[in-house]
Amino acid sequence: MQSLTPDTLRPIVILGPTAGGKSELAVRLAEQLGGEILGADSMQVYRHMDAGTAKPEPALTERAKHHLINIIEPTDSFSVNDWLNLANPLIEQLLLQNIRPIIVGGTNLYLKALLEGLFDGPSSDPQLRETLSQTPNAQLHEQLQQVDPEAAQRIHVNDQKRLIRALEVFHTTGKTITQMQQQWSDAATTGQTTYRFNPILIGLQWDVPNINKRINKRVKYMFNPPEDQTVWPWPESLPEETKRLEDAGLLGDQAREALGYKQVLEHLAGKYSLADAQEKTKILTRRFAKQQRTWLKRFMGVHWLQADHGDAVRLTDEAMGIVASI
Repeated sequence: MQSLTPDTLRPIVILGPTAGGKSELAVRLAEQLGGEILGADSMQVYRHMDAGTAKPEPALTERAKHHLINIIEPTDSFSVNDWLNLANPLIEQLLLQNIRPIIVGGTNLYLKALLEGLFDGPSSDPQLRETLSQTPNAQLHEQLQQVDPEAAQRIHVNDQKRLIRALEVFHTTGKTITQMQQQWSDAATTGQTTYRFNPILIGLQWDVPNINKRINKRVKYMFNPPEDQTVWPWPESLPEETKRLEDAGLLGDQAREALGYKQVLEHLAGKYSLADAQEKTKILTRRFAKQQRTWLKRFMGVHWLQADHGDAVRLTDEAMGIVASI
């Protein structure tokens, strides 16, 4: 599917590691270009989960309209397909209204699926699907656990549609859906520099020591927020927010796996101290940023900006120069 809009209104996709300043740049570009922002983050979709998901703070969301943030409850599950079903028509609608979409990546899998298309897998087998549909969900989940434990961990026992699809893929191909999705996920792009919607890709590049310092500082604030609300705009720390949501039964299977929240929950369960939870969150977030850097190399045609000094004005000017030159 190619965009039908003129080149002057190509969507912008902002890439970069966690804690890299993507949200600030997106808002500044939206202000200058009359755009609206679409979040592409698998955890920022959850309401009530603010302290640990690095959502754009109110000071930013007041400056530009944001979409696909705070749209579901933490008890809900949410997939890349769910996100695409919302993002695709929204992008088309904004373009038709002559509004530039600015897509901010936090979950690179979402961006890959948006730009290159989603992994589809083999065609369905109506007879097999009918047989599986007659099987109780608990048995389906048990069968999936035996052949594809990773998928069984991701898919809730009551999500019959996804359980059937995962088993169908295995019985049809002899490969698990986890294996096939991983092959799709790991595959480098075919070399094309024009993706669906023909976007302009702008990436924020950081030297590893500098981004690690920013990550450590962010996690420190999550666990021990400063009083300055311009630095920490949320009413609770990550441990306070996590405990409140857990006590209220508001953390579903997917939400409780979120980085930081999982470590606090393990602390609350007595597995280790709060200080250890903070340190583990730092380590895992730095590891996540490393994985993101590997992912980002797969995107073709990215205009990279060196972001180490965190100068938002300079980065905005450079990004505007890129947009104007294309």
